[in-house]
Amino acid sequence: MPITLISPDESKSLFPFFKAPAACGFPSPAADYLEQKLSLDQLLIQHPAATFFALAQGSSMQDVGIFDKDILIVDRSLKPSNGDVVMCLLDGELCVKTLYRRGHSVELQSANPAYTPIILDDGQTLDVWGVVIHVVHSLR
Repeated sequence: MPITLISPDESKSLFPFFKAPAACGFPSPAADYLEQKLSLDQLLIQHPAATFFALAQGSSMQDVGIFDKDILIVDRSLKPSNGDVVMCLLDGELCVKTLYRRGHSVELQSANPAYTPIILDDGQTLDVWGVVIHVVHSLR
């Protein structure tokens, strides 16, 4: 499965940021609340040197909000914790799954009931590339 890596641009783009919460029921004159400029890379990326972007493929993680063609923001500097969504290489195959450690065993779970959990056995190799910290999902 090919993966597209996108490097964050050195020049940061700043966008208007309305600090007041956006009501999803009644319109609000948000222009009165323009407070500052917002850089999405500053908001979403804590460790720029250890962060990369990847393109999601498939439906196995849909129940955690990761859909086909979403952009994943992955931080390689974070130590994976139990229950983290990780990008990993399992026996040479790149995948995104939820990581669980149960005693000495490791389990990778999809977030779609159509997929069965993967319980690693002694002959398998697992390399965790990083923790998925954000997902960019288009509504169109």
